[in-house]
This record gives sequence, C-alpha cells and structure tokens, in this order.
Amino acid sequence: MTKDSGRFEIRLSGSGGQGLMLAGKLLAEAASVCDGKNTVQTQSYGPEARGGKSKTDVVISAEEIDYPKATRVDVLLAMTQVSADEYRKSLKEDGLFVVDSYLVDDPGHDSAIGIPFTLLAIEKCGRALFANVIALGAIVELSNAVEWESLEKTVLARVPSGTEDVNKRALDVGREAARSATGKAS
Repeated sequence: MTKDSGRFEIRLSGSGGQGLMLAGKLLAEAASVCDGKNTVQTQSYGPEARGGKSKTDVVISAEEIDYPKATRVDVLLAMTQVSADEYRKSLKEDGLFVVDSYLVDDPGHDSAIGIPFTLLAIEKCGRALFANVIALGAIVELSNAVEWESLEKTVLARVPSGTEDVNKRALDVGREAARSATGKAS
C-alpha cells in the first residue's frame, strides 16, 4: 500500500499513556517538513489522564486538504482491544489494519496484521513506552506513508536527549517486525 497521490488517512488508536499523540505528531512532521506534503493532525481522548480511549488522525496529501478530519482511513493502528473494536469500522475496505497482538486478542478483521508492539518494546528496548515508536516503524514500513529517512530524522530530532539510540533501535525493531509479519526479507 502506498499513498502515491491524493488524500491518505492514518488513525493511531489505543489508550491514554501509550504515546500515540506524540506518534501522530511525529508522523505528521515527517510528512510535512521532510516530505513536503500537506498534513493535518487531529487527536481526541477520553477524560481519563491515562488508560482512557485515545486516537490521533494524520491526513497526508500532495494537494490542499479541504477537510481536516479522517473519514475512511487507509491505515488503522489499534494498540488495545477497545480501540480495535471501536475504530475498525472506519477502515477503508482495502485498508491496512495493524494491531498490537500482545494487547489485542481479536481484531475482528480477517486481514489484520498482528505485531506484539508492547512485548517487543519490553524485550528489545527495555520498557513498554517504546511501543509507539516500534509501531511507527512498522506502519511506515507497511504503508510507505512517509519516507523512512524522513521518519527516522524526525523521531531522532524530537526524542529526549540521550534516548536517540534506543529510539533508533525501536524504529528498526518495528521495521523488522513488519517485514517478518508480511514475509518480506530484510
């Protein structure tokens, strides 16, 4: 799947505290600043500080964006079972559905790609908080939503000083996990 032209919509969903708002901002910045596309990033979340339902949408287009909200998403990331249940109906018929298979038992969609982002974050990066960056690496590898170099440059420029190496590792873990999940060799 690629976003050759026109409007391309991505929804990152899960629960508060998983870093999805940051992931959406990073994706939008990579698309706009580095790839030169028009982008809009919106977000919504429940009243809970952590643990409530959350989503962020990124709309990318070579053309002017006349409506800022995602309507039928090309790529859906669900990091929790609740988000998979809630948002899978927003996915286009031929869209890409990626779930955190560590936290989502039943994606409810035959073509969903399951990658254990949270487990990989714990095992490969030492903390679950890197699951969002691993997921970004995977969805960019699977969708070509932005250029890989653009994503890497943006993430490494925005993460806290001293965490560049582990965030680079997280991106690479996501990329490799996506390749493994789809049977593509690296």
